[in-house]
Amino acid sequence: MTGGLSSGKSTVALLLAERGAHVFDADEIVSDLYAQGGPGEAAARELFGTDVVGPDGRIDRSRIAAVVFADASKRHALEARIHPMVGVEIERRFARAQEAGARVAVAEASQLLEAATERRYDRVVVVVAPEDERIRRWTRKGGDPDDGRRRMSAQISPDEARARADDVIVNDGSLADLARKVEALYADWVG
Repeated sequence: MTGGLSSGKSTVALLLAERGAHVFDADEIVSDLYAQGGPGEAAARELFGTDVVGPDGRIDRSRIAAVVFADASKRHALEARIHPMVGVEIERRFARAQEAGARVAVAEASQLLEAATERRYDRVVVVVAPEDERIRRWTRKGGDPDDGRRRMSAQISPDEARARADDVIVNDGSLADLARKVEALYADWVG
């Protein structure tokens, strides 16, 4: 499952998990990679030096974001190092879910289409929402609107995402509306 900034991916992931899907978040995998001694930490230090190290000596993801969303070439360099590592871990987690007998397993991966990895999966779900609503959600979480727009411009457009997805969830209403859409999608998957 993928979607742009503040489109509602995490909410959809939670709703899928409530219905029985085994859900894991690629963002958490990235956090693990950046942990001290992890391969992501080594890649970040190699690419950006101390510019992305916080006062505690650990990789600071907000500093990484500031660097990579200001310079596309730096973002692409980091993605070239991190995305393959994330892909390996996602495959491992899907295998574990299958071994555990999960009927549905979902990886929430915001960069799935940008990394052009959609063919690895049985189905791709994209969550879309109106841009003005996404900016409102971003700022409610404490984000700067200009930073949100900059991040959104670095992502695949919602139209392109829709064209490359098997399923589309339009998150443009209430939480109850979204829950009904997720319920219908899940029922279709397991039906």
